[in-house]
Amino acid sequence: MTSIQDLEALTTQVRRDIVRMVHANNSGHPGGSLGCTEFFVALYNKILNHNPDFNMDGNGEDLFFLSNGHISPVWYSVLARSGYFNIEELATFRKLDSRLQGHPATEEGLPGIRIASGSLGQGLSAACGAAQTKKLNGDDSLIFTLHGDGELQEGQIWEAAMYAAGHKIDNLIATVDYNGRQIDGDVDDVLTLGDLEGKWKAFGWEVLIENEGNNLSKVIDVLEKAKSLTGKGKPIMILLRTEMGHGVDFMMGTHAWHGVAPNDDQLAEALNQNPETIGDY
Repeated sequence: MTSIQDLEALTTQVRRDIVRMVHANNSGHPGGSLGCTEFFVALYNKILNHNPDFNMDGNGEDLFFLSNGHISPVWYSVLARSGYFNIEELATFRKLDSRLQGHPATEEGLPGIRIASGSLGQGLSAACGAAQTKKLNGDDSLIFTLHGDGELQEGQIWEAAMYAAGHKIDNLIATVDYNGRQIDGDVDDVLTLGDLEGKWKAFGWEVLIENEGNNLSKVIDVLEKAKSLTGKGKPIMILLRTEMGHGVDFMMGTHAWHGVAPNDDQLAEALNQNPETIGDY
């Protein structure tokens, strides 16, 4: 079994991948990707029952849907380092004819990707459909999905929330990357989400809160807790407090790095804060 120390090393390496990918093409979204690194490492190495020998149907395995698709760099890195495709392909991020588009897409046939995403608000609806399909097929596997907190300003999220609870879709675990920031500024300044825990509970969801979303052990624990609550008649929501840009000090505490790539000097500084642990591509 992979140790926490091994996973911490992987987390550092994934952060190197993220900043190198967006720097190489001067394009991408490092802030949210860095903030969600612990979540993705925990999900793919401790939580998901998944198979890197990818097939689109995913029968007999857990499925993951990334709704806030702009944080594709962290997902691509973790998929590659989980064996879905060669790590060297990370160097093609956002380049012409690459399978690693800025937002995940299915046309290019990248293993691990089941829906095109990045048009915010749609991922929870897709996850509901996948979860119901599992139930209809007698497949007791689980569906996981991740959302940005700013994404919860989209009305379709709340339609899907009502639908999931109303249909007792209890094989669904959704997580919100609750970093309090979006592309235009702080979420509370753009459109406050109010009592988010109370809202999800009022919609009929089981709600878990983890305020240390950049603590790998804590993330694993809350995901394991969520799994233990499945099959009890309610969908599960995890509100995961993270820090946008976590792991690179000059990217933290601000929304400014939501969609801005580092220059050469900034890349060197970011890499210096995250020493190579496994091997760059």
